[in-house]
Amino acid sequence: METTAQEKAESAIPVTTLSPPEGNTTFLGGTSWCVAHSGVSQIDLQNALDWACGLGMADCKPIQQGGACFDPDTLVSHASYAFNNYYQQNGNSDIACNFGGTATLSNIDPSHGKCNFASPGSVRSSAPCLLGGKTSFPWLKFAGILLLLYLRR
Repeated sequence: METTAQEKAESAIPVTTLSPPEGNTTFLGGTSWCVAHSGVSQIDLQNALDWACGLGMADCKPIQQGGACFDPDTLVSHASYAFNNYYQQNGNSDIACNFGGTATLSNIDPSHGKCNFASPGSVRSSAPCLLGGKTSFPWLKFAGILLLLYLRR
């Protein structure tokens, strides 16, 4: 009777497994790129491209006329470049490669000719630095003092 209870107790102990951070596929299959689906609506693709290059703050200079990635001059090609730039800037998270269902992950480097698509670690975050790029200890000290004075009221 004791053996059965002990077996049940041992089988109920959860086994800890290690997994990559949620949404990060670079741990699973190596390097990944975010590219546009070729079969989606042109309107949806254009809207997603506009968002990536606008509010998404992707670096879209290379897909402008005269840029290294302007050719081929197609919506899918330009969207793929912008989507991937955004994806790489935002930590290669699955959620950073959705664009309303117009994008997908690929393990094939889409770079071509002089056009190099960003890969993990090759771009910096587009998030603006709140302190103008420099950390000034006196300003932080001053801000802390103001915060404490405000909270004491």
